[in-house]
Amino acid sequence: MTDRKDIDIAELRGRLEARQAELLESSSHSEDYRKPVDLDQQAVGRLSRMDALQNQEMHLEQERRRAAELDRIKETLTRMDKDEYGHCHNCGEDIQVKRLEFDPTTPLCVDCADRVTHV
Repeated sequence: MTDRKDIDIAELRGRLEARQAELLESSSHSEDYRKPVDLDQQAVGRLSRMDALQNQEMHLEQERRRAAELDRIKETLTRMDKDEYGHCHNCGEDIQVKRLEFDPTTPLCVDCADRVTHV
């Protein structure tokens, strides 16, 4: 389906795979920060516990965002493998090359994305 000569699929795939590796590495490095916070009142003061809980929540949110981005990358790589990449999920029209270069995981053309955000 992707017979468009204007998209460098290999270059975009390389970027996606590099980003995927980066996200997986970040996830493994922040694993300790996402563990439950010890609330031993003898060990730390109230403010320190609050800081620890806040830090934990921030790391959990970062992990949620990493997981969402990893899902988008996986879906995009699957579309590339199935030769379905570069076409809008809604209307089937070609997605602009500049849009794909900016965000290779985007599944929508500008018009459909605009309609989704204004609903």
